[in-house]
Amino acid sequence: MFFSGSCQLRSTAASAQPKEKSKELLGEEFALVKPVQVDLISETKNVANAQPCKVEIDFENTKEAYRSKDNIELLRSLLVFKLCTFDILVDKNKELMALSKKVFGQRLFEKLMRMTFYGQFVAGEDHESIKPLIRKNQAFGVGAVLDYSVEEDLTPEEAEKKEMDSCVSEAEKESPGFCVLSADNDREKKYKAHRQFSDRRGGVISARTYFYADESKCDNQMETFINCIRASGGSSVDGFSAIKMTALGRPQFLLQFSEVLVKWRRFFNVLAAQQGKSGLTALEQTLDLEPLKESLTKLGVGAKNDIDNLLTGDKLGSSGTIDLLDWNSLIDDRTEISNLLMVPNLQTGKLEPLLKKFTVEEEKQMKRMLQRVDVLAKNGVRLMVDAEQTYFQPAISRLTVEMQRIFNKEKPTIFNTYQCYLKEAYDNVIVDVELARREGWHFGAKLVRGAYMYQERDRAREIGYEDPINPDYEATNQMYHRCLELVLEEIEQNRKANVMVASHNEDTVKFTLHKMNQMGLSPTENKVYFGQLLGMCDQISFPLGQAGFPVYKYVPYGPVNEVIPYLSRRAQENRGMMKGSQRERTLLWKELMRRVLGGQILYKPVY
Repeated sequence: MFFSGSCQLRSTAASAQPKEKSKELLGEEFALVKPVQVDLISETKNVANAQPCKVEIDFENTKEAYRSKDNIELLRSLLVFKLCTFDILVDKNKELMALSKKVFGQRLFEKLMRMTFYGQFVAGEDHESIKPLIRKNQAFGVGAVLDYSVEEDLTPEEAEKKEMDSCVSEAEKESPGFCVLSADNDREKKYKAHRQFSDRRGGVISARTYFYADESKCDNQMETFINCIRASGGSSVDGFSAIKMTALGRPQFLLQFSEVLVKWRRFFNVLAAQQGKSGLTALEQTLDLEPLKESLTKLGVGAKNDIDNLLTGDKLGSSGTIDLLDWNSLIDDRTEISNLLMVPNLQTGKLEPLLKKFTVEEEKQMKRMLQRVDVLAKNGVRLMVDAEQTYFQPAISRLTVEMQRIFNKEKPTIFNTYQCYLKEAYDNVIVDVELARREGWHFGAKLVRGAYMYQERDRAREIGYEDPINPDYEATNQMYHRCLELVLEEIEQNRKANVMVASHNEDTVKFTLHKMNQMGLSPTENKVYFGQLLGMCDQISFPLGQAGFPVYKYVPYGPVNEVIPYLSRRAQENRGMMKGSQRERTLLWKELMRRVLGGQILYKPVY
């Protein structure tokens, strides 16, 4: 998944280039020609007789794609990408790095890493050392996504212990016959901790994993997010930051709240089926109000008068029906957080707590997680909440939507992440788009393909629940484009939505540009953003940035020894990309040969 780290900020310098330089980029010096044509129109769509300024982007034009790179950087990219194609080097990368450190010593090892993997994928050790790279990228129209990429290098045994300790409540531990390997109580097995999958790093190469230790560590991780924002110039109106919910609190709450949300939605579907309304889409299903009141009264949600008050009012029940969005609002605004974890028991016909009891400390931990999220949301920058595993995601998405309802009233401040490899991705997007439209706040989305596919499939198969992943890569591509087109249409219709196209897929980028052209969406409106990782897909990022599109590079930083887990993941991710396509290496060779044959052996970027 793209953007798996701490925080991201794009300086206004990346988009607000001097007029003289803009003219140069759009004139003869900007030789991006052919396949993708983009109309740059005025920010106000309805200006009479507005004449579009047409820019054609050619992702084959290596001269423009690599203008920001000197020849040494091109050679380093070629070397690193070639090394990533050798299975033995990638599979044993940690062992090889440890051996190199012993053989060469710390100083020579660090120098070797700076010349190869560290230099390719990491910007520097601290806030000061990364500034030259940030300034250079900004000069070529590409913003920064800063991430302090120091990760815990835990053993599988350590990760397992931390996960099991943090995902199992005290009430579950005290239950007679409790076993974390089975699902023999009322909890659904998907939303329980399972020891064989407790190391959430398994099968995941493009996303960072956080393990809960204690509340002070969560506070420290929140401070890391905040420091990263400040280091990047967090007061910028063009800024972004990104977080993972699992970094901010005990994952037990995310598991439990996710289970509640899924059970309530399933209950909605059961009630809809009873009213003869099964088989419809998420937003087409509605419940007739009077039968619903009778059902909820029998369930013990409240007295008849309380149910009447709950389901009537200015915003709820006025049409005589309740849809999924109305239904979701029924579990809002609980005073005690533990009261959120009430679920309908279809056998007894009553509402029951998911767990029999909560300790005072567990209640405090839940509240602290929400408080940390609130602190970050109030930091003055746009906040992207990363998606995680499907057993956490319902809670993460719901909490993100609640933040959007508060902070997105005037502008899109909070962005939710949608993983398009999920079968339910389109339903999730369309429900949230409709909610934003209905309530009048700005919808913000980051679209990714997803980072947990192998782990999700293995877990579903072993534990015994439906595989949540699309059947193949083409189905995921179709889902991505379908979700993207939906959000672009929302932007076209009312300009109250924003989307980050976080993808290394060139076809997806071209699809986005084509749709923007069709819909008359200008890059100067800053409604559609693009994002790629530092050291990867420069042939996409820089042509877009130089053409005026908002583009962001995910820029990790940190000491050499402490970012090794991050570098290990990048090596594994690039193995798949480089084996599947040699396009990036071919373009790098093409540009290097062009410079050598043209007498530009000592080429240096000018900015």
